[in-house]
Amino acid sequence: MQPHVIEALDYWRATWEDQQAAAQDAFTAAFPALDTADHRCRCYGPTLRWEKAGEGSGRVCLDDHGRATIEFEEVPKAAVGKAMEEIWGVDWFDEGPGGFAQAVPGEYTYEDESTYAEYYIKVHDSGLATVAVSYVKIEDIVTHLEALERALAEQRTD
Repeated sequence: MQPHVIEALDYWRATWEDQQAAAQDAFTAAFPALDTADHRCRCYGPTLRWEKAGEGSGRVCLDDHGRATIEFEEVPKAAVGKAMEEIWGVDWFDEGPGGFAQAVPGEYTYEDESTYAEYYIKVHDSGLATVAVSYVKIEDIVTHLEALERALAEQRTD
């Protein structure tokens, strides 16, 4: 490879690493419980994890295409409902007019064919929910994280 091409590629790699670090900063600004993980998830990129009693656990990761994924488990259904209503409104996933806060147990999905993003929410009998938002832009994940953080913060003060 020509020296100027190697130099350009090295510059790109350094810039890419800066972009990944900036994305992680945005994630933790939106959802402060996130912390650096020792191992990566299936995205193969930088991964942040969290776990908080009564609020759930999960991870946020970046893939090598610059898309982000969140996978959260055992999150209070009411908080998920509030966050999703703020972002999407209600009944986009056929969860009913009361949104996820009132949704019956079951699995709810949406796939965006134009962006390949995938959304999965499982409402459990226990009053908890599993949330997976996959292959979306950094801005979209930050929006989801921030809305969920505010919903959980409201529950902490109730």
